[in-house]
Amino acid sequence: MTRALRHPPTRGVEWEFDKVTFSREYPRNVVTKLLVERAEHGGWELDRVRIAADGTRRIVLRRKIIRAVRTA
Repeated sequence: MTRALRHPPTRGVEWEFDKVTFSREYPRNVVTKLLVERAEHGGWELDRVRIAADGTRRIVLRRKIIRAVRTA
């Protein structure tokens, strides 16, 4: 259902992407609640939504990758 990807840094920011697919059987309000849950607890934000002709929702979420800098 989900798959996390990492993309190379763009302009100093590195993002982690997660692709989520929902079938047409899920009502819009249920999909919204599930995405809000991921946003609040996982730090994800909406990047792209595509709705296919058959009603399948393909959603791409993203969040920043924060790298810890070692101090001496």
